Parts: sequence; structure tokens; C-alpha cells
Amino acid sequence: MSTGDGPTPDPSPVVPDSIRLAVNILAGAAILALLYLGREILVPITLAAILSLVIAPLVRLFKRRRLGQFGAVLSAVGLVTLVLGGVAVAIAMQLSAMSQKLPEYEQTLRSKLQLVQTATLDRLQAMEGDATQLMGAPPPLHGRQTRTVPVEIHEPRRNALTIVWRLLSSVWAPLGTTAIVLVTLVFALLEHESLRDRFIRLAGGDLRATSHALNDAGERLSRYFLSQLAVNTGVGVIAGLGLALIGVPQALLWGVLTALLRFVPYVGIFLAAGAVALFGAAADPGWTLCLGALSLFVAVELIVAQIVEPLLYGHSTGLSPISVVVAAIFWGWIWGPVGLLLSTPLTLCLVVAGRNVRGLAFLDILFGDTPALTLSQRFYQRSLAGDAHELIADARKFLARSSLARYCDEVLMPALQLAGRDFAAGSISPLQQQNVRATMASLLARLGPKERPAGGRRGKADPADDAGPGQLLRRQREAVLGRYQGPLEVPPGSVALCIGMGSQRDDLVTEILVRVLRDAQVDARHISIADLDHRPAEAKAGSVALVFIASMDPAQEGSAAAALAGRLHELLPGVPLVAVLPAAVPAEGRQAGLKVDAIAHSYSEALEEVRRRFQPN
Repeated sequence: MSTGDGPTPDPSPVVPDSIRLAVNILAGAAILALLYLGREILVPITLAAILSLVIAPLVRLFKRRRLGQFGAVLSAVGLVTLVLGGVAVAIAMQLSAMSQKLPEYEQTLRSKLQLVQTATLDRLQAMEGDATQLMGAPPPLHGRQTRTVPVEIHEPRRNALTIVWRLLSSVWAPLGTTAIVLVTLVFALLEHESLRDRFIRLAGGDLRATSHALNDAGERLSRYFLSQLAVNTGVGVIAGLGLALIGVPQALLWGVLTALLRFVPYVGIFLAAGAVALFGAAADPGWTLCLGALSLFVAVELIVAQIVEPLLYGHSTGLSPISVVVAAIFWGWIWGPVGLLLSTPLTLCLVVAGRNVRGLAFLDILFGDTPALTLSQRFYQRSLAGDAHELIADARKFLARSSLARYCDEVLMPALQLAGRDFAAGSISPLQQQNVRATMASLLARLGPKERPAGGRRGKADPADDAGPGQLLRRQREAVLGRYQGPLEVPPGSVALCIGMGSQRDDLVTEILVRVLRDAQVDARHISIADLDHRPAEAKAGSVALVFIASMDPAQEGSAAAALAGRLHELLPGVPLVAVLPAAVPAEGRQAGLKVDAIAHSYSEALEEVRRRFQPN
């Protein structure tokens, strides 16, 4: 009870992290046990749920024909059942025909294996015999030879009742599973709207957002499953027709097997091709059917994987490649062959749930193809490890579709802000700080235009040990282009000066700006505040067209930046001044009270100012 003398303490107990971890582990183990032990029930229900997503468009089509919900569901399920039943009967006939020729196929395969054995194993055995003779084989044992007694096993004759009972026992389990799937499928389609409302009620919160997310997820999954079913069915039909034209017996059986195995990610089509090639080798005395079947599968898979599938549902299924492989192994272990076929659809359902349910977001992170880190976070993480080569490769991929200015705005500057916060908090080691500086310097040195020596001779930079990456990069350019980073004899209004506020971060921001402008064919040069007192006498008046003042922290450096702007107005009267504040929000730039002609909050805006005020060379 509260006495009113102080704040009421929070009655909710604090759960230790160890207990929370133990509860999560036990919950995960319980879920795994439920999936494994309850597979007899969960597999049919899962099959029905996925089939309901596939058949849902067909149900909507029948409903547009004014059949009603009940009539549309029965018509759709009946049509699918008839098609699948017809295919099953055709497969049974194909299996019966193949079983009659199995002895002939076995003899052909044995002869080919004997040929291979003669060409390989017999030669190896002959070589082994020669080696044994050279090494000295032990003399044979002399004595009585044992005689083997032949044993014959006679099975009792089976009566008709035994045969029927064994037949029923073999088909009872598949028939039971099929019945459960059909019943669950019918009720899932009949109660589609009710089930959707129940899921929305369970999710709670914003009904509009939840309804939109659930409808969007259902439509996406239904469209993907239907597209995958259409593609795999088409592959099976083409494979069956092609095998029939080649002359492979039971082509319909192999076409259906190809369509089914193609649901197994990555390896399914190879399993189908291997099975058909092996059967072709057994059915043909030569190698024509085997090689023809392999050629057919290679051609069909290349066309479908590279042309048809990208047109239908893009290059990605929304799953990372490693998650597809791991999911196939996991679901195959839990639910056997059916789990292997359902691995991709099940994992895709989990990823869609992770993208729409906040509590399941970890599923999207684990299995989805969305990068776990943003480009700036990835840059900072790699720079902490000093991995400049990977960052350069990522930067070149980005620059292949965008500009250097945009890369600096979207990747480099956010990473620099992350580093600045960690530097200020002291949460990274001196070695990591050195790695970040060296990585950024190495990256910027590799990006942008290649500098050419002014006098045909490349100098060598000799930076001080305490030089920041911005000063280091400036000195490297001065070592190549000379002290003034280029010739002083330039046309009027062709040079853009970039000046920082003096800190290492400001120097780096200024150097990035110089490289962005030079990448756009602008003669940009990096100067410091001290350089204003030592202007070269050879510099022509009017050669400067624009001056940039770069600052990472205008709130702290506002007064110094305002004083610098006033001084620049005195030294370069009539030259426009532009403040570049890449890490500040627009309000901070206005509150700084800078007396400049324009404020750019990104390198892209700075580049637009250059293009607007003068035409670069």
C-alpha cells in the first residue's frame, strides 16, 4: 500500500536473463518435440493449409460465377481431386507396366555395370595381383576343402484373404492422410473469412493495419504458391513430353516425379535428372536415352530458372539461400519426404509472419533475404574489423547503380555518425579506432577519380602519426598534384574551395566533399583555416567561384563558423558561401546563424549548388 510519501514501487518482478534464456530454450525444445511427435496430425493440416492458399484463387473464380461459398469450395476441391486422382491412376498404370519389364531392365543394367567393372575394377585387380606377386604372396593352404550345403527356403502359399489384408494395410495410411487433408481443406476454405477474423482478433491492436498485413500476406503467399505450382507442373509436362519424344518408357511417370521433386530446393531437379538418366541406361542397351534425358533436363532447367521464374516471381523467393538449405534439412528431418517437399513453403510462411508480426520479426532476420544490417551499419561493422577490401567491393556495387555523392550521404555519413557516438562514449578500443580511420582513408583513396601528377612525377605522402584520415587524404593528393592541389593558372570562376572547422571529423567531411566534387569534374581544393593567412601570390583574382564551409557539429561550432564566414566575405568579396552540414538537421543549420548564401545538408545538395551556380570544367 502506498503511504503517499514517495513514488509507488513497480510491483512487477524483474526476471533475470538466465531464467528468461532457460524458458526460451525449454519453449523451443517443446515446439520441436510437438512438431516431431505430432507429425501424424500436423502434416495433413499443414498440407491442407498450403493447398487452401493454392486453391483460393480457383474458389474466388467459381464464386464470381455465382456458385456461392459452399458450391465454389466443393467445385474447386472436386476439380482438384479429379485431376489428382486421374494422375494417380495414370501413375499406377505406368508403375504396373514398368514392373513387368523390371527383369529386362535389370539384365541391361547388369551388363552395363559388368562392362564398367571390366574397364575399371578388373584392371585394378590385375594390377593388385601383379603387385602381390612382386611382394611375395604367401603359399596356399593345403588341406581338406569344405563343401557348402545348399539351403532352400519355401514360403507358404498365400490365400486371397491374406493378399487383400496386406494390400489394405499398405494403402490404409495414405488413404487416411488423404482423407484428413481433404476434410481439413474443405473446412478451411468454407471458414476462410471466419479464420481470417480470428487471426485479426488474436493479433489485436490496430485492426486496419492488421487486416491489411494479413490480406497482403495471404495474397502474396497464394500468388507465390500458385506460380510455383504452375512452373513445376509446366516443367513436369515438358519433361514428360520430351522424354516421350526421346523414347524413354513410362514418360508420364517421370514427368510427374520431376514436377514433385522440383519442389525440393536446389537438389530436387538433379535428383529427378539422375533417376531418369539411370532408368534410361537400364531401358536402352546403348547410352542414347541416358544422354538424351540429361541434355533435356539441362536445357529445360536453364530456360526455366533463368527466364521463366524471374519473369513470374522475380529472382528471389524472399528467402536467403542458406535458409532454404537449412529449412530443407530441418523439415526433412522432422517430417520426412513430405517435410522436404514443404520446406520452402513453410519457411516462406514463417518469413511472411515475421515481416508482419512484430513479435516474430526474428524469423525474417534469420530466414529472409533482407540484409540484417543497413549499408551504413555494415560499413561501420566492417571498418571496426579493418576489412577494407570487402567495403571497397560493396562500394563499387553501389556506385555501379548510383553516384558517389549518394553513397556518401546514405552509407558513409551515417557510418561516420555511428563512429562518432562510439568515440565520444569510449566504447571502442584504440585499435578499433585506428581500424576505422585507416579503413575510411583506404576506401576514399580507392573511390572517385584517379589523380594524375601535375609534373609527370608522383610524389609520396609523409603523414604524421597523429594525422586524421581527412588530413592524410589531403596530403596524399598534395603529394600527387602539388602543394596547391592543382595548377594556379586556371580560368576565372573554375575553382571551388572547401574548408573545414579544424577538427579531425570536419577535415574528413571536407575531404569527402572534395572527392565528391572532383568526381563530378569540379576543380575542388581542400584548404584549412590557417591557409587563409598564406594565400599564394600567383593565384589569380576571380579564379574562385564558390566556397564551402563544412561542419559536423554546427550547434557547437556555430559561432566559429559565423566568424569564418565573415572573414571569407572580406577575403573573397562577391564569392558565394555555402555551408555543408551533412550530419545536422535543417533546424540546426538555421539556428547556427551562419551568414552564408545557402546551406546544404547533404553532399547531393552541395553538388546541386555547384551545378546551379557555375558550369564545371
